[in-house]
Amino acid sequence: MATQKHPLTMEYALLGFLRQRPMHGYEIHQRIEAGEDDGMVWRVKQSLLYTMLGRLEDEGLVSSTLETHGARPPRKRYSLTAKGDTLLQAWLQTPVRNGRDFRLEFLTKLYFAQLAGSSAALTLIRRQLTASQTQLNRLTHTANTAATTESFAGLVSDFRVGQMEAVINWLKTCEQLYTVKEARESRGA
Repeated sequence: MATQKHPLTMEYALLGFLRQRPMHGYEIHQRIEAGEDDGMVWRVKQSLLYTMLGRLEDEGLVSSTLETHGARPPRKRYSLTAKGDTLLQAWLQTPVRNGRDFRLEFLTKLYFAQLAGSSAALTLIRRQLTASQTQLNRLTHTANTAATTESFAGLVSDFRVGQMEAVINWLKTCEQLYTVKEARESRGA
């Protein structure tokens, strides 16, 4: 029996798009290529997108139906399955654990969380702040016990600490922004 692989960040993004509504692969690709909110984060070749959709379908995370349009070849319309939705929701609520994955993975999570509303975005941001602070504490301890900053190891430690401090400051800015948005939403503004 084959073991199920965990989707890649881009595959989670595909699940997120399909959570909004069923779509053809080409529609998803057009949204990404349009360069709007979500296109600022990802780029994917159309052929790779279809490969990923096929893998997600093989794993039971999406389903497809063939649609015919006159004399044109049939097209697949993909839909998110209950299994795919459950997996996506669990992923969206889990903080990013590794600093090097932050840009792509966290921004993907934030994009889809904010579509669900400011409260969902705030929950994600606050969980990530807690996880990032824990990571910063660990990195600071490592940096303090590392060789002098004149060594390569010390330089790498200092870089990681600085990177995590920048992430935490940015997350605090996000928290302020979404706190204001949530207050407006609760007032019905």
